[in-house]
Amino acid sequence: MSSTRPSARERILSTATTLFNAHGVRGVGVDRIIAESGVAKATLYSHFGCKDALVLAYLRESDTYWRRALAEAAEAAGPDPRDQLTGLFDALCAATVRDGFRGCAFVRTAGETEPGSATHEATAEHKRTVRAWLTELATAAGAADPAVLALQISVLVDGAMSAAAVEPGPEIAMAAKAATRVLVAGACPAPV
Repeated sequence: MSSTRPSARERILSTATTLFNAHGVRGVGVDRIIAESGVAKATLYSHFGCKDALVLAYLRESDTYWRRALAEAAEAAGPDPRDQLTGLFDALCAATVRDGFRGCAFVRTAGETEPGSATHEATAEHKRTVRAWLTELATAAGAADPAVLALQISVLVDGAMSAAAVEPGPEIAMAAKAATRVLVAGACPAPV
């Protein structure tokens, strides 16, 4: 049985992800990431160049993970886009019961970075990408104004994640899912 040790880059990014999720991007210094990942300072800088580049890599990984989780939860709800718009909240339910859940990585990071910076822009881009996907689902569901429905749902997603960071557990995500079901029913006519 052979096990492959993660590369230095993977160890750095994994350690940074754990620390950034627990303490925020400003609350964690490079020296701590180096110490906990077990790499030399030169190794970290050869892979990432600077802390901001490491934060951007963290955000890219978080974006990939989170959009996949939302898409998988939506698809698991079945082929009807109306069901998918509410089913995506199952990803939130799963996230909010994980030990150490601290809310949305993008909202937290946006609050810690300067508007206009590359890291702040990465957080905004994630939110725009998720909203564009929600708009596609809302369009497929027959919403009269897909962009408005997508915005409403994204506000419920962000609100549920923020509230669950304070009071972890699936109840808040379930409440947001129920509210979304009402929004979808009002905005998207049932198939005939």
